[in-house]
Amino acid sequence: MRKLTAALTLLSTTAFAQAPVAPTAPLRGYTPEHSTQELSWEQKYRAIPDAARVRENMRRLSARPHHVGSPYDKDNAEWILAQLKSYGLDAKIEEFTTLFPTPKSRHLELLGPTKFVAKLDEPVLSIDPTTNQKAEQLPTYNAYSADGDVTAPLVYVNYGAPSDYEELERMGVSVKGAIVLARYGQTWRGIKPKLAAQHGAVGCLIFSDPQQDGYGQGGTFPDGPMRPADGAQRGSVLDLPVQPGDPQSPNVGATASTKLLPLDQVTSMMKIPVMPISYADATPLLKALGGQVVPASWRGGLPITYRSGPSEVKAHFSLAFNWDRKPLYDVVATIPGATYPDQWVVRGNHHDAWVNGAEDPLSGASAELEEARGLGELLKQGWKPARTIIYTWWDGEEPGLLGSTEWVEAHADELKQHAVAYFNSDGNSRGFFRAEGTHSLEAFIDGVTKDIEDPETKMSVWKRARLASTARATPELRAALRGHGDTAIPALGSGSDYTAFIDHLGIASLNIGFGGEDVGGGQYHSIYDDFYWYSHFMDTDFVYGRALAQTAGIMSIRMADADVVPYQFNDFADTIHTYVSEVKKLADTIRTATRERNADIADGVYKALYDPKKTMVPPSVEKVAPYLNFAPLDQASDDLTAAAAAYEKAFMAHPNPSVNTQLMQSDRVLIDPAGLPNRPWFQNMIYAPGFYTGYGVKTLPMVREAIEQKDWDSVDNAITRTAAAVEREVAVLKAATQALGN
Repeated sequence: MRKLTAALTLLSTTAFAQAPVAPTAPLRGYTPEHSTQELSWEQKYRAIPDAARVRENMRRLSARPHHVGSPYDKDNAEWILAQLKSYGLDAKIEEFTTLFPTPKSRHLELLGPTKFVAKLDEPVLSIDPTTNQKAEQLPTYNAYSADGDVTAPLVYVNYGAPSDYEELERMGVSVKGAIVLARYGQTWRGIKPKLAAQHGAVGCLIFSDPQQDGYGQGGTFPDGPMRPADGAQRGSVLDLPVQPGDPQSPNVGATASTKLLPLDQVTSMMKIPVMPISYADATPLLKALGGQVVPASWRGGLPITYRSGPSEVKAHFSLAFNWDRKPLYDVVATIPGATYPDQWVVRGNHHDAWVNGAEDPLSGASAELEEARGLGELLKQGWKPARTIIYTWWDGEEPGLLGSTEWVEAHADELKQHAVAYFNSDGNSRGFFRAEGTHSLEAFIDGVTKDIEDPETKMSVWKRARLASTARATPELRAALRGHGDTAIPALGSGSDYTAFIDHLGIASLNIGFGGEDVGGGQYHSIYDDFYWYSHFMDTDFVYGRALAQTAGIMSIRMADADVVPYQFNDFADTIHTYVSEVKKLADTIRTATRERNADIADGVYKALYDPKKTMVPPSVEKVAPYLNFAPLDQASDDLTAAAAAYEKAFMAHPNPSVNTQLMQSDRVLIDPAGLPNRPWFQNMIYAPGFYTGYGVKTLPMVREAIEQKDWDSVDNAITRTAAAVEREVAVLKAATQALGN
């Protein structure tokens, strides 16, 4: 990374030394006159955000632990509200209630002749002043774990992903009746106990391996930024790929009067006890494992031999929780639109944390507060947004996207009618700009980031990110990047507050931030994610906090002021073609692999791997994937390409605000009210988190997951429903094109 930074710095002193230059052509979606006015306001806005103010916002907000239901969580919400009002903004707190369990007791011990009792505690460090706030800190735990008291042997399951259980089966190792040891990484933490329970485990322990999350990545805190031996990662294990938000009030905003599901009817909580542990506590447990030496890819960074288990000695693991409901405090500021007040641009970042939460989430929330101050300053100078801008600071993101989900569910009908876009951030650090989201916004975000100066290299943040992507890419991908006009952004799955907007309601969304030049993540969800750690190891002078405030603020202003909503659909059409090619290739790959495996079974290749004494038998022949009719998807993607090109031609010739209402429906029509199989809350047919990945996105999710799970009888229906969603998009674009032609 240092070499890459040096190379970029050299480039910045030569070809790209100049500051970002305002475009000579009108901004997309603007008349020439309005474009000139807009650029003038944006120039004034960019000068307002102040790194020192971002720093002080973080210092104040991170001064004490502020998890859901804590006194300082409410105090922070009220302080943010007061700041917004002091900026001249109309702001309020919207309150919801939610189920938020906290531990009554936690115990983990290794039985046998050499007994070991886990500490389950992160030690106070004298150099770090907020680590001593023990009375206010939540202990290390996983929210929405089941209560439990189990005694069982241990089995190591690597990351606890579906492929890891396939490997265990090949090794002849069962987790039935065992407590599994899984390391953080690869899959979202909630998938690990979910799969463990499905395979018969009675408990799950998730440890931070130093290879990924400790000294394998750099110096450990307080000498370096990485997780120390006794550090552990708190986090939720609510079944977010099924439904986020309050588990007792699905699909309804949880106010004090909302009718609640009884706890025994809630389906989104884990069925077995699960708890995070440090690598110091995990080491004796891993040493106790017998069985086979695991494959090389399963071995972590501890100085031990990693074995599969089971252990000869048993572990005793018990958890008990307080199953309380707690208040949520969403802070919402509204700037009314002067021209299109019924069209809303929404901006958000959460304010709650597992402990002090300097990086997650306050590095983003502190910058967002500075954005709001900047908008207040523009208002005082006479600026008025054309569209309504809504700025939000969500509560309860950490336990399960609670505050944003409840707010979206409570305002769903309004948002369906009025929302133009949602811009999200979460943690922020030092380095390169990153964005993920709706592909009709690729050109828009490129235009914004070309006008923001990178604080280190002084080139545009767009140019720096583009150079970094090109430098890291394979030769094939590098050629593709150079040939792609707009920056290709990844799709969104889940994991932050954009989820309800894009996945449930079909609102065009982006998730943005800076990072990649730090060795971040080392204190994620620990007591050490605090102001001392962040200000010593992350964005130490807060200039990237300022850059985030500039970038997200300009995004909000530019989207709000555009004469015509500046979506661009050619990129979206290209992306859909890519996704269709991917699922077709996936089906071919699985078909080939199944045929080869069946041939090996017929030849007796697997027999020697199975021990009859363990009652393991060779695998049976699998059904080969049948012919899959991708014609509806091929046709729909071709239709979309044609419709996008026709719209772009009409847009460039006759941009007209009369199509704004139609354009706002372009993402809404990707929603199928029937939802995805086994999780109807997720209704976007193009983007969704994977059922077995948690945060990671699955594009064309209904088709892709039916193929991955070899549910061949469901694939044709999945193709038909997905193609129908794309054709609905085609119809919207055709109507908009016709309107522009008039």
